[in-house]
Amino acid sequence: QVQLVESGGGLVQAGGSLRLSCAASGSIVTINDMAWYRQAPGKQRELVAVITRGGRTNYADSVKGRFTISRDNAKKIVYLQMNSLKPEDTAVYYCNVVVFTTALRIDGYWGQGTQVTVSS
Repeated sequence: QVQLVESGGGLVQAGGSLRLSCAASGSIVTINDMAWYRQAPGKQRELVAVITRGGRTNYADSVKGRFTISRDNAKKIVYLQMNSLKPEDTAVYYCNVVVFTTALRIDGYWGQGTQVTVSS
């Protein structure tokens, strides 16, 4: 099994910053893509940013230039640095990782979610 533990959410004023972390543990051989998604009330979950094992990144247009995804492969952690936050960034943020496990399977796993609230 693989466990993901997220941290770093909270309440911040518009224009402020937050840093989310997601630590993976368990039956992991290697971690492939690591990503952050978010889901606002009444909306579908959407991809915010993704980073490959080699460090290539891709972002949703709505966060380009404001958010930065990074990872520490040795510690099995993915980060999301969020700057210049806007009220429309308010959502529950979920990390997602694609893992090659010790059972010789490739599976995707979700974190429990962390609330980010941006006040105007």
